[in-house]
Amino acid sequence: MSSLKIVLISCCILLFFSCKQNKSNAIKDSNNSTDTVSTVTLSKSQKILNKTIAAHGGDLYNTAHYSFIFRGNTYSFKNTVNGYEYWKETKTDSNLIQDYLKNDKFSRTTFNESNKGEWVDLSEKEIKSAKGAINSVIYFATLPHKLNDKAVNSKYVESTSIKNKNYDVIEITFNKEGGGEDHDDEFYYWINKDTNKIDYLAYNYTVNKGGVRFRSAYNRSVVDGITFQDYINYKVETGTPLKDLPTLYEAEELKELSKIKTENIINLNKN
Repeated sequence: MSSLKIVLISCCILLFFSCKQNKSNAIKDSNNSTDTVSTVTLSKSQKILNKTIAAHGGDLYNTAHYSFIFRGNTYSFKNTVNGYEYWKETKTDSNLIQDYLKNDKFSRTTFNESNKGEWVDLSEKEIKSAKGAINSVIYFATLPHKLNDKAVNSKYVESTSIKNKNYDVIEITFNKEGGGEDHDDEFYYWINKDTNKIDYLAYNYTVNKGGVRFRSAYNRSVVDGITFQDYINYKVETGTPLKDLPTLYEAEELKELSKIKTENIINLNKN
């Protein structure tokens, strides 16, 4: 065999093992790689909620700073990348009482006619009650902003119709951790298939001996891109399944309890 053939055969052998080794290393590097691609599959309820949140304000909620009047008191909220700040101001004959909640930390201050502030010492029970009150008002005023929070569990219930309009029905429950004091509450939302907005909602609650409520939205307004809407609040017999409430509503068998009005809405980011 000539020396040239020997050299060529040797080169082929070396090239074969080199390719095999590179392939082996490539597989090894692939197996040891820390770069993983995870695919998140959204449930049907989550997809609908995403559309609903977008229809009501979407990303504008992330930096929203608004004030409004509810039942004679002035509320305001400010959302940032670092969390949230809520205020409630109540006027008396001689004082202004300001409740302030920042990322679950609560304080109360009273201001006299000279605008001199004085911090108010509250019991744990009083703090719990005050936090629940301010959270509840702003939660409902900014629906559906927080319906995709980590503590929220959503479930698609059904497709239905109310007064000749078509709706997707979403059930919302909460985890104990991060779900707040009212984590045992259960909500139903009837989302208009044409507008992706909430036309009706219902919930059952356990605090104060419990109860069931059904709300019908009206007087909807859009203030600088964010939707605010008022509700007619109906009282329902305790224990009534939330799923049955639209039928009772259409049959006019629900008793109106109150009106939930969000008035004098101001975008404070524009001031």
